[in-house]
Amino acid sequence: MNINARETAEVIGICFHGVGVPGPGVEPDAAQYFVSRDLFLAMLDAVAGCASVDLTFDDGYASDVDVVLPALLERGMSARFFPIAGRLGSRGHLGADGVRELARAGMAVGSHGMRHRSWRGLDAASAREELAAARELIAAAAGQPVASAACPFGAYDRRVLRMLRRHGYAQVFTSDRRRARAGDWLQPRYSIRRGDTVRTVRQEILAPLPLTTRMRCAAAGRVKALR
Repeated sequence: MNINARETAEVIGICFHGVGVPGPGVEPDAAQYFVSRDLFLAMLDAVAGCASVDLTFDDGYASDVDVVLPALLERGMSARFFPIAGRLGSRGHLGADGVRELARAGMAVGSHGMRHRSWRGLDAASAREELAAARELIAAAAGQPVASAACPFGAYDRRVLRMLRRHGYAQVFTSDRRRARAGDWLQPRYSIRRGDTVRTVRQEILAPLPLTTRMRCAAAGRVKALR
């Protein structure tokens, strides 16, 4: 699976967060996005042969290097990682050396902002911190430019999208639980939660969608981007 060249026009973006037991440095609300190591590996095996699947990992937890990276390399897979700049080196999260390790292994690194707060309603100074300063910190850690961003909580509106365009992001990733088109600037994803299983991944994410479902999801995305 190559995130830079794809033969199919459809992309199934799957977003993971933490793997394993949430540590003391993890916010209580974030625990619902952690899955066990065994379940993660089983999910990875379930999607390993799907050329249209695009894997991403948000928040920059330590498990990105401890568990995820070795599993990806063992399977010859690649992914994109979105650490939170303001949490680099904090308890339970990657440090700058971990971000550099991901980049050196051939993984793409993007920005998840500075403080993991919604980008909707930010004043000018906060927007610069989230969209510019955070990108600079992550790029310095990765040792390479950062061209993509993932919206915290999947929250965005047309003002947020305009700001991201002004800051020159080549792609923006959301959590809209629908499929994307290869090369599109806005890339919706399916977030994996604690209650998910290999079966739900296969039935609710990988299985072909009825036309009515596709149309409904596309309409919902357009409404969200215009609000």
